[in-house]
Amino acid sequence: VGTSSLFTRVLVLKPQQVLLGLKKQGFGAGRWNGFGGHVKEGETIKDGAKRGLREKRGLTTDMLHKVGRTVFEFVGAPEPMEVHILYMDSVHGTPTSEETRPQWFQQDQIPFGDMLPDDKYWFPLLFQKKKFHGLFHGFFKFQDQDTILDHSLCGVLEV
Repeated sequence: VGTSSLFTRVLVLKPQQVLLGLKKQGFGAGRWNGFGGHVKEGETIKDGAKRGLREKRGLTTDMLHKVGRTVFEFVGAPEPMEVHILYMDSVHGTPTSEETRPQWFQQDQIPFGDMLPDDKYWFPLLFQKKKFHGLFHGFFKFQDQDTILDHSLCGVLEV
């Protein structure tokens, strides 16, 4: 069994809106995404997410809510990526970043065609959070950044 690299993806939500960033470089460049980063050794997932938001985006928040976890495997890559997805609905600061260009989108105008292909599967769960009351778990196997070979997505109700 291999190990995985641990990452976070944080989405800022307002009623019927989400803040996304157009990635300027690295993995996912030229696509809209949430804000995230690598979780450092010894950090909790939420602490890593808060640090990434503060250091890379100029944002702070009092409350992060975890909504799910996705595991990404890439053909030819030595280890999977484990990405914990969180959201916040109150934020302090102005979103700034050298890595991404932030923009608000209406819920019915999310640019799925310009996002990573897995987003269209799990993203709608974010806006169902009040009904869903649980965490989702996803698995996506990619041939490359654009091609999903296999996937599964399931919801787990909180106990």
